Amino acid sequence: MSKRRKKQLLIAAILSLLFFSNNFIAGQVAHAYESSYPLRNHHDIGIVLGGYSSLNLRTNDIAFGPSSDRLFQAVKLLKAGNLKKILLSGGSANLLDTTTKESDLTYNFLRQIGIPDSSIWVENLSRNTVENAQRSIDMIHRKQPNASILVITSAWHIPRSRIIFDKIAKQKLDYYPTNFIGKSAFELTDFIIPDAAAFSIWDVLLKEWVGCLVDRTRA
Repeated sequence: MSKRRKKQLLIAAILSLLFFSNNFIAGQVAHAYESSYPLRNHHDIGIVLGGYSSLNLRTNDIAFGPSSDRLFQAVKLLKAGNLKKILLSGGSANLLDTTTKESDLTYNFLRQIGIPDSSIWVENLSRNTVENAQRSIDMIHRKQPNASILVITSAWHIPRSRIIFDKIAKQKLDYYPTNFIGKSAFELTDFIIPDAAAFSIWDVLLKEWVGCLVDRTRA
């Protein structure tokens, strides 16, 4: 390889590193991609998509993760009267331990903080977004066919969720975004100082974009 070619590759690598480590670029791209809030304020059922918690083996209790805003926003909407019921959708994505169900852990937590049984539905068999949609919509159609539905999940997860849920539900659904990773306001350091945190934003977005391509093809 010639010295000129090596120099070109080095410059390309440096530019790529600066691009993907820039908080302003990553924040703006994520902000443009993430969904906005629905216009409708009241819904019969809010489907909370799993993937926000796990089992704390030390306490044998629920441990909340980065996407737990999905659940907390749903509780807020329920308490405010914007939802009549919460449907917890999520089983176990663990290939080794399929006995611990995320929705069961969440159900116990909600009971502990005073949410009544009458406000909670549990779907604890789904292992991914497609199964979330299939099992949740099936449950709602059986128990309350004409219910208005709000799907509650991470803002960056909504575009892919919409592809899946709209196809399966075959009715008008609304989507409520939580735990945004995009930014619309920035500090000077976001423009000029590389930050490893930007890579995590790109990691989430790239996985979602690939998922969208797969789900559109499957649809």
